Amino acid sequence: MRALILGRGAREHALTWKFSRSFRISGLYCAPGNAGTAELATNLPELSETDTEGLVAACRREEIDMVFVGGETALAAGVVDALQAAGINAIGATAAAAQLEASKAISKDFMHRHAVATAAAEVFHEFEAFERYIRAVEHPVVLKKSGLAAGKGVLETEDKDAMIGFGRETLLDDRLLVEERLTGYEISVFALTDGTNYTLLPPCADYKKAGEDGTGPNTGGMGAICPVPWVTPEVMEQVRRRVVEPTFAGLELDGLRFTGVLYFGLMITKDGPKLLEYNVRFGDPEAQVLLPLIKSDFGSLCEALMEGKLAEFPLELSRKTALGVVLASPGYPGEYARNIVVEELPTNNSKELLVFHAATATDGDRVVTGGGRCFTVVGIGHELLEARGTAYSAVKNVKFEGAWCRPDIGGNIFGW
Repeated sequence: MRALILGRGAREHALTWKFSRSFRISGLYCAPGNAGTAELATNLPELSETDTEGLVAACRREEIDMVFVGGETALAAGVVDALQAAGINAIGATAAAAQLEASKAISKDFMHRHAVATAAAEVFHEFEAFERYIRAVEHPVVLKKSGLAAGKGVLETEDKDAMIGFGRETLLDDRLLVEERLTGYEISVFALTDGTNYTLLPPCADYKKAGEDGTGPNTGGMGAICPVPWVTPEVMEQVRRRVVEPTFAGLELDGLRFTGVLYFGLMITKDGPKLLEYNVRFGDPEAQVLLPLIKSDFGSLCEALMEGKLAEFPLELSRKTALGVVLASPGYPGEYARNIVVEELPTNNSKELLVFHAATATDGDRVVTGGGRCFTVVGIGHELLEARGTAYSAVKNVKFEGAWCRPDIGGNIFGW
């Protein structure tokens, strides 16, 4: 099977690495890719993630059997629809299903219509109505941009003037959710689906805030762990019953079933799990800690997805723990520098240590950064402490000017 991974982040590097280990793969491509994927696959840097015409042409030229679409922007733009129309197998959500991620207003309506456990929320289109609501509301709330915001379109504050400023800016070109602020701890749960059947993967925890102990602004994710030791089988059963099953029933009723990955962003409250958001793809940095724990041949797994045979596939998972630490550019998640020369990377990649690139590029024989989050260093161990020690021991060997990371990934469970 000849496979192409669409994207250029650390998630796509992790996917490329996973496909490279498959006995089913006879040709491996990544578009546009990064400096890390170039070591494992043939990059197609001339392709953008939303260039459907160019992508279809490249798939025909390179005789691609399957495209795995990594990111939300491409999915929302209808890349899967275009590939399917051209007779090319694709793993990823259709444009219609991708609205569950691309529009929080649409996803919240879906949750309510299909009795998915979630927080109460109001959707606003006009600033004046929003301002009146905020001035009057007395319970804690969270503000969320409806559209795609790379994990940074959320405001949690008690300052009503800050809320109103955020709302004024958002409502210039988007809708805005004002959601009941839930308390508890967050987890990420991913389901693989072949369009009819689904299977749940081990839960992850994503550390979203920039600062230690869960302080500072939201980011795309500064680290992750998998599995989550404090998530019990009883909690996972509640997640399945209260969130996952009504979601898949709703997808069936609404004609939105697809082949790919569905993410459930959950808050585990004292009243049980409640859904915060859907994504229609693997998370980043969750993919970097989740994929190494899938022991089954990933090419065969994807083939089962495409053929509608997931229920028959003998999925095998590792019993180890993976912990990922993100190295970011100075200034991230605000304005950040690009094209910083990477002076050093760990050279001892192994079964216990992996380093995934995000948006890096080559400049001659040098690697340079290209995004705000630049690398994910993943340690794998028999338990969380061992994985944490492996990851942080290697972090000091990722060297570029201004590189920084959170020092507490895998620490305080409330430090999301």
